[in-house]
Amino acid sequence: MKRARFLIPLAIFVLLVAFLGIGLKLNPKLVPSPLIGKPVPDFSLPDVKDPQKRVTKEDLFGQVSLVNVWASWCVSCRAEHPLLV
Repeated sequence: MKRARFLIPLAIFVLLVAFLGIGLKLNPKLVPSPLIGKPVPDFSLPDVKDPQKRVTKEDLFGQVSLVNVWASWCVSCRAEHPLLV
């Protein structure tokens, strides 16, 4: 009984260390995205600087663009907003 009380926490610790060790060796850039190679869906959004103007996927064709989706209730989203505009 005393041996089991020692081995169970040890086994859990070894599994946890192995799991974390494997996770640290994985390259996060190798995570596949289902969106790579797919066409951009049709959209029409108001321009941030001129709400009367609409931005579509045709306006972004041939250039690198950042489309940031955020919510007004998201504190970190609101904090990064001035940095992106």
